[in-house]
Amino acid sequence: MIASKTMKIEKQFLMYRGGSLDSPTVAYETWGTLKGEGDNAILIFSGLSPSAHASSSPEDSSAGWWEEMIGPGLPVDTNRFFVICVNSLGSCFGSTGPASVDPNTGSLYRLSFPVLSLEDVAESAFEVLKALGVKKLNTIIGCSMGGMTALAFCAQHSGFSDQMISISSATEALPFAIAVRSLQREMICKDPKWNQGNYDVDDPPVIGQRLARKLGMMTYRSAIEWEYRFAREEAENKNGGNPFYGDFAVESYLENHANKFSGQFDANCYLYLSRASDLFDFSQHGGTLEAGFSRLKLKRCLVIGVQSDILFPIHQQKKLVDDLSRVVNDLQFKELDCIKGHDSFLVEMDEFCPVIHDFLTFAE
Repeated sequence: MIASKTMKIEKQFLMYRGGSLDSPTVAYETWGTLKGEGDNAILIFSGLSPSAHASSSPEDSSAGWWEEMIGPGLPVDTNRFFVICVNSLGSCFGSTGPASVDPNTGSLYRLSFPVLSLEDVAESAFEVLKALGVKKLNTIIGCSMGGMTALAFCAQHSGFSDQMISISSATEALPFAIAVRSLQREMICKDPKWNQGNYDVDDPPVIGQRLARKLGMMTYRSAIEWEYRFAREEAENKNGGNPFYGDFAVESYLENHANKFSGQFDANCYLYLSRASDLFDFSQHGGTLEAGFSRLKLKRCLVIGVQSDILFPIHQQKKLVDDLSRVVNDLQFKELDCIKGHDSFLVEMDEFCPVIHDFLTFAE
């Protein structure tokens, strides 16, 4: 879903790991009214696949990916706060990425797009804030990949935000997460239609994308949820013609999610953002984790983790809390007993909404 607003960065945008983009575009959406220089501004970084459409608005009445979290009277209360959500640089929902046209060649960037880092996503968001007249943030919120982007932002622009909420994230990806994403990328690249990134946009490598999404869904949710939800329930419409899959409801669930995703997300954009998640290492901000955290000038911080998350497991959240405790005086940690794994922050609103509401209630 393309965001309702875009901003062109009118300069050469230098990338964190080398290379540059000429006047890239960043898609974003806003809710609420900005007060002063941004004392009431909240910036949200999403996970890998969502767009900037986190909630409905007068410009777009369709439900967003965090519809129950953002709005009048909701935990991220748009009667109080001016909320900005950006579409990650490198994505395909309005921001410049591999699926965009390179102004220097008139052709799609494809694999000529520079190496993408989450630091680039953070810096492009900073350009949006400047254009909107936000000189200081009240709070920065990052979910999953967005939590790593939020850390990068706070290190690159020390003191720009007084508060941070980190949700199911970490200072780096674990070997398990890297292995999963590496296999997802291989699935896409092994699809003959990928063609070294030069696929027909009307005939993309959907087989590879579908397989990658199925593997991803297996890490975004938890085994215990699927046991409760599906057990050994048989599929309503079995996959005719193939005797080796399609018997069970859980298979139909994966198939439906895979088909939906492959029709919405560009393959090359997925490869770039996936690798950017693996490349992120907060210790690169100063040479050590201690040096990186010393750059943060946060007054308050909330870290939320989920016990059933296998992608960013709870011990990573506890390690993040331990590291933050050295530089943040007002630090809160919530360990939630949700069964829906890494995706809990998107679906377990009864658990997440009160925690975020309580933290932001004191964010004047």
